[in-house]
Amino acid sequence: MSVFDDPGHFGRYWADTYDQPGGLPDPGPAVDFLAGVAGDGPVLELASGTGRVTVPLAARGIAVEGVEGSAAMVAKMRAKPGGEHIPVAVGDMADVPAPGGPYRMVFLVFNTLFNLVRAERQADCFRNVARVLAPGGAFVIETFVPNEADFDRDEQVQMRDLTEESATIRLHKYDRAAQTFLRQTITFDGTGVHLHPFAMRYLWPEQIDELAAKAGLHLAERYADWDRGPFGPDSTSHVSVYRLG
Repeated sequence: MSVFDDPGHFGRYWADTYDQPGGLPDPGPAVDFLAGVAGDGPVLELASGTGRVTVPLAARGIAVEGVEGSAAMVAKMRAKPGGEHIPVAVGDMADVPAPGGPYRMVFLVFNTLFNLVRAERQADCFRNVARVLAPGGAFVIETFVPNEADFDRDEQVQMRDLTEESATIRLHKYDRAAQTFLRQTITFDGTGVHLHPFAMRYLWPEQIDELAAKAGLHLAERYADWDRGPFGPDSTSHVSVYRLG
């Protein structure tokens, strides 16, 4: 199955290395922000992964549930203290196969909206989030702001790692009309050639606003980061809070 149609492709290829030190930003600011929006919950994380945000949020006494496309990622979360008690539905996050609800907040962080690489599935995700939100509930999204100059730089062969035993390179292929890219990370070592594909469909903030509006959600707040820095024309990322109704 193509990574463009497989909701669990990310976890299948990356579950074993996702939590490696230095690979991801500190979740603390995100947890602080989300806790302030959530109140006492219940809340739902789409693409809850290994629980890097879900577990510390639940540790604050907030009723948290998850949806995750990869059983391997859920197993990683279950191995963490507190992760074994969090309800998680394994399925396509665009369908929002929620364990419970209605929810005071649904959240989708770290660019993961873009992991839905078909436009219709991104729209499905917003419609289904609206379906499970309580009246006035919040849908919180964090993504990067696309910069086409970065695409030109990415379309080169990048060396990611080099040792005496292995070499890892990364390649990108962009479809600017479709707003998608395919990334391939290739490792050569003594056991052979290992492929780790990954795909995204990126959106500009105003395009995300349009998806939200069609689902009955409106933009209530937008910041440049989890620390509530002001969002402006030079911002490279955004945290947006949409409200139902």
